[in-house]
Amino acid sequence: MSSPRPTGQALARLHQLACLDVGGPQLIQPLLEAMHPLIGFESGGYFYPDGNGELEAHMEDADVQASVPEHFDPRILRSENEMFHNSLRAARDIVLHGHGPRTMGQMLRASHVDLRRSDYYNVVMRPARVADWLCLALRAPQGQGIGMLFLFRPPGAPPFRPEEIATLARLEPHLAHALQPGELDAQDSEIHRQGLLVATPQGRPLWISPDAEALMPLAFGWRWRRGAALPPALQSLVQRLAPRAGADCAPPRHELHNAHGWFSLRATHLAAASGDGEAIGIHITQRVPRGLRLWSALGALRLPPRQHELAYWLARGVPESQIARRLGISANTVVYHRRQLYNRLGAGNRAELLARLEPGGHRR
Repeated sequence: MSSPRPTGQALARLHQLACLDVGGPQLIQPLLEAMHPLIGFESGGYFYPDGNGELEAHMEDADVQASVPEHFDPRILRSENEMFHNSLRAARDIVLHGHGPRTMGQMLRASHVDLRRSDYYNVVMRPARVADWLCLALRAPQGQGIGMLFLFRPPGAPPFRPEEIATLARLEPHLAHALQPGELDAQDSEIHRQGLLVATPQGRPLWISPDAEALMPLAFGWRWRRGAALPPALQSLVQRLAPRAGADCAPPRHELHNAHGWFSLRATHLAAASGDGEAIGIHITQRVPRGLRLWSALGALRLPPRQHELAYWLARGVPESQIARRLGISANTVVYHRRQLYNRLGAGNRAELLARLEPGGHRR
């Protein structure tokens, strides 16, 4: 478990994330990484509305992520409702939770003995090694729910201390600002990965490329299971594909966005290798915001917080006068830090800085 002792560097990094020109659930993982030194928790999770208003989940820990499909099982949801106040069944339930951080004990309506006998504990919590949590419902200024943050602790861990709860409360406005979804800008994004899934016209999977096998769980989360039927959105995509004969319309598309980026799925006809019959190709493309990709690339360079932030805005093409206003420092101080940054990275200008931030560029 991470040390709960707050550090100035972690706080600075979290505040910087809240001030980026990208936002939404795609920031949840870097935000959780910045929070680990501030609050002692084993792993974090985030429930939020996806682009279609359905409740989606992002979990840091693989065992916790594996328990998410069970969480949405109707029988388990009934058990959760018996054990806790304000269970989380749909995106609209986020605003039903109280304001400010709450511990698992504060949400519990049953006794701890009854909890350990419940289906919810034995099907969801125990396999995920979750014994306690600290949660926070995030709201937009207008009051609508943005998402529900959970910080998990394993069996044997101590309860969350009052100062840790107070730290999360102080971070609430920064987290809500950073995670509030913004406009999707395809021009300010980059293709990260592409893959192909082949299915029958009836929607039965036949073959999947390695890249698509990695992308499908990211795009569909707990709704995707290898070897099972296609998720409803993909079934609908296949059904919308016009018959080959005489068809003169654009291939159907399905767009979605979540904590892993923006996904575009397109269905096309494929000829069978034997020449008999046909198959459907589902092409999947993952795009990520350019700003988030730059921020992650800068993290690999392990720069001091001020240089990290300055390098980000330089790479984004922001004039130095505007950078000074954003950082609350003078133009001369920006020039000083820029020179220090370029010397550190062996770069002579912004173009060389950007080159260092391309995949593999930091090894040049």
